[in-house]
Amino acid sequence: LLFAMGLGTTITFASSHWLLAWMGLEINTLAILPLMCQSHHPRAVEATIKYFLTQATAAAMLLFASITNAWITGQWNLEFMSYSLPTTLVTVALALKIGLAPLHAWMPEVLQGLDLTTGLILSTWQKLAPFCLLLQINSSNTSLLLILGLASTLVGGWGGLNQNQLRKILAYSSIAHLGWMILVLQFFPSLTLLTLLMYFVMTFSLFISFKVNNSTTINSLSMSWSKTPIISSMVPFILLSLGGLPPLSGFMPKWLILQELTKQSLAPLATLAALSALLSLYFYLRISYAMTLTMSPNTLLNALPWRLPSNQHTLPLAITT
Repeated sequence: LLFAMGLGTTITFASSHWLLAWMGLEINTLAILPLMCQSHHPRAVEATIKYFLTQATAAAMLLFASITNAWITGQWNLEFMSYSLPTTLVTVALALKIGLAPLHAWMPEVLQGLDLTTGLILSTWQKLAPFCLLLQINSSNTSLLLILGLASTLVGGWGGLNQNQLRKILAYSSIAHLGWMILVLQFFPSLTLLTLLMYFVMTFSLFISFKVNNSTTINSLSMSWSKTPIISSMVPFILLSLGGLPPLSGFMPKWLILQELTKQSLAPLATLAALSALLSLYFYLRISYAMTLTMSPNTLLNALPWRLPSNQHTLPLAITT
């Protein structure tokens, strides 16, 4: 199944024909579905069905847009999207595929039903193919992308504030980061790619550290100091990097994006985006506070609770951190 997912993404990368690109996205979706419901938990099955329905809708919309484009222009090439109707439809379909606001509502729900490994695949690898297509169609209507990006940063900031479930917080942080990428997509595409890669590395290390702790709620993170003290002292750095604090690497893409938006004389937009980053920073700080500055309630006798040893591979975690 992982091989099929890689194949689907690669087909989308390599294609210049709309039908092939669509086929790669379909292979990608179909390959991750069994991975999502392999635990047979009712929540996992429900999340799988929700994911399947949204992805099928987006794929149908994409196919419809490309057929419309072929009907108007008489060719199937990705690069020649000159008419506004098919371009807008393709942009909206890809936004639904990666979960940009206001088409984001499936993302937290689906991620909440999955285990952390599949959630990691969903929030990193599954974003590659749609982003490749978004980068290739040089979208003519700039305002649509800007609205999508700004709505995503705001929704990703506000949605995560009141959450206690880590996977939903990660989903909202993913929405916010994708919003940042979409904001700068048409002005500076290579910067979008840089932001995407930075986000991948940080999300990868965060998901794996939660998996080592086997925790899915904020409260269960407070146990991690006794189990994995080094990880719990490193994770706040990853979280603050995701929030975009200056000495850490997550600050660089945000700074460059704000600079680029100001260059394009979109200073109000840049201000709103920067303020929405504060909202995200709040819930990252909540997680790092729970992880490092709180102790789980203990009597003095068993301050170090007995734990089963974790059989996780920590090498990828160490490298990405």
